[in-house]
Amino acid sequence: MVEIEKKDEKKKRINKRKRTNNSIRSNNSSVPVLPWMRDPVDVTEFENCSLDLVPFLDPRLEEALQRMGFSSLFPVQVAVWQETIGPGAFERDLCINSPTGTGKTLAYALPIVQKLSTRVVKCIRALVVLPTRDLALQVKEVFAAIAPAVGLSVGLSVGQSSIEDEISELIKRTRLEAGICYDPEDHGVSLQSSVDILVATPGRLMDHINHTKGFTLEHLCYLVVDETDRLLREAYQSWLPTVLRLTQTNEDDIFSHARTFAHSMIGSLKTIRKSGVERGCKGKSSPRIVKMVLSATLTRDPSKLSQLDLYHPLLLTTGPQRYQLPEKLESYKLICKSKDKPLHLLALLQDLKGEKCIVFLSSVDKAQRLSTLLNSFELPFKIKLYSGLQHQSVRSKTLRAFREGETQVLVASDAMTRGMDVEGVRTVINYDVPAFIKTYVHRAGRTARAGQAGRCFSLLGRREVIPFKNLLQKADRNTCSVYPLPDGLIESFRTHYPAALAKLKEYMESKTSGQRKRSLKS
Repeated sequence: MVEIEKKDEKKKRINKRKRTNNSIRSNNSSVPVLPWMRDPVDVTEFENCSLDLVPFLDPRLEEALQRMGFSSLFPVQVAVWQETIGPGAFERDLCINSPTGTGKTLAYALPIVQKLSTRVVKCIRALVVLPTRDLALQVKEVFAAIAPAVGLSVGLSVGQSSIEDEISELIKRTRLEAGICYDPEDHGVSLQSSVDILVATPGRLMDHINHTKGFTLEHLCYLVVDETDRLLREAYQSWLPTVLRLTQTNEDDIFSHARTFAHSMIGSLKTIRKSGVERGCKGKSSPRIVKMVLSATLTRDPSKLSQLDLYHPLLLTTGPQRYQLPEKLESYKLICKSKDKPLHLLALLQDLKGEKCIVFLSSVDKAQRLSTLLNSFELPFKIKLYSGLQHQSVRSKTLRAFREGETQVLVASDAMTRGMDVEGVRTVINYDVPAFIKTYVHRAGRTARAGQAGRCFSLLGRREVIPFKNLLQKADRNTCSVYPLPDGLIESFRTHYPAALAKLKEYMESKTSGQRKRSLKS
């Protein structure tokens, strides 16, 4: 009987291993789910292009790029330029799947600014939506570096900032004759947009749509959904259906007026589709809403992508793999007991000699505890916490100190993983191993950006070694070397470790006590 049970258990283990391997092969399959994904544009076939050779590039934008330190465009930027300003001429919606650090932000910012440079009346014509405040700030800076060169204005709309201040920057009051959007409560006064391009997070965007007088998307020409997979995964107050409904309504109004006019003139009119995808096609009187969606891990789920209502979408990607790591990224692992992870991390940070790096954990609470523990040791470099629960002003100050080199190590939750670009980050450390390859890709993408070299270290318990190996195989990464720490470096921190743990315990107890008192008062 015991022998039969052992055979059954062995059979279960074998079947489980087979299912795991089949899952890996399925995830690594190069056959896309959607038909239009089967014939992508391969970005790797493009090369860097010197600015003076970029076709049709406005000389004013060329000068702006040079001031930013660019002498050429990266492959993904060249590929997108070809499909927008070049032969493609925005005839199709674009889906861009490219590793982090390859220049996706400028890839969509540059052609949009070039296209809008000929606008006459100022109104919101381009909307860029991003999942986090920090990422929105970063993207706004890119637009702000090039848009003024051609007379365009860029606005920012994010949470944790004064909505009144935003309204004063986005909307201006003018005399009726110069206006665009009439406010019936203000006699003889109209409300006009102060910006041509708006970079926003979903929640604050919905606030303006629902409550801000004079805020309108009726003139919108370009919609960019950056970090698409995350924005489609989370509801975010149904911002996407709302935006598409507003632009759809405007398109229907346009076609309705056109139909009425045509019937009165010639008595008949060919059927015009109301799906919105016809807008902007050759021979039509009004441009369609052009959509550009981007991610380093672009979803292939038809049910999610269908929410975007894409028009003959074209996929631009850097190969058959959905999950791709930066080309010059080196991956290392450190294997240790779970209770000794802090000691191995301290030894690794000491071995890196103050190199600018980010330490990732799976939750805000864990990041806060680890940051407190690390700062209990006397170290020759500065360590700061960066988490999604901090106020925007605190996060901005911390990030600025990190950028400028005043802080060498950031201990972060996954609020930092998406799209954040901090120059000079040589190293990323996974203190907690991510459960999904998507998270690993976005974390690792904080380094090895723009063709630079970088390293990603992962601290593993004994039981995490095999799952971690399977995780990396989903990104076609089959090797991850063990990183050898110098002898004695770990033990040098062990003496002070009990005292540091005691300080951490005291801190957590005082924090819990403070929260309890505040709860009782409220």
